[in-house]
Amino acid sequence: MLWVLYDRVLRITPETADDPDRDRFLLSKGHAVAGYYAVLAAKGFLPDHWLDDQGGPDSRLGDHPDRLLVPGVEIGSGSLGHGLGLGVGTALGLRAQGRTDPRVYVLLGDAELDEGSNHEAIAYAGATGLVNLTAIVLDNRSASHGWPGGAASRFTVNGWTAATVDGRDHDALHTALTGHDPHRPHVVVAVVTDGEQP
Repeated sequence: MLWVLYDRVLRITPETADDPDRDRFLLSKGHAVAGYYAVLAAKGFLPDHWLDDQGGPDSRLGDHPDRLLVPGVEIGSGSLGHGLGLGVGTALGLRAQGRTDPRVYVLLGDAELDEGSNHEAIAYAGATGLVNLTAIVLDNRSASHGWPGGAASRFTVNGWTAATVDGRDHDALHTALTGHDPHRPHVVVAVVTDGEQP
């Protein structure tokens, strides 16, 4: 998912990382940071040699990303459940500034959807038509509660458009990420299982 975003979807480069009209990517599931750092390094946001000491006592690359220490990172993440709310706030801020081109992408895990703050963010984004917002849910079937009809229905009941795809299929991910409705927020549910599901 991260590679497809940074290689084919996001309008951001190391040179445009401070451009107010850039796309924004927010990693809500901050504990999944190793792949994020690798993609940022591959795309030139940070030196490759920083990866050698990721999580070390003197490293800028902690076990959660820190926007003050890592070039290209939009938010510092910690407790699960905050990224989508921050994404809603970012999308609202762009709208208030009259910036209609930048999109906001938020990557979260299916278990994060158990957090009440995400219920509020989903409902608010749908009710206010945050068309520049895309949520990406990595669904590895780890949610405690789940949702009738699957993760996508949790969003569509609140007015979002949705696509559910194989989380390892780059072309399907690209199509889902770029196929959003221009009038509603969008969610991409990327199903990633280990093959042991019945």
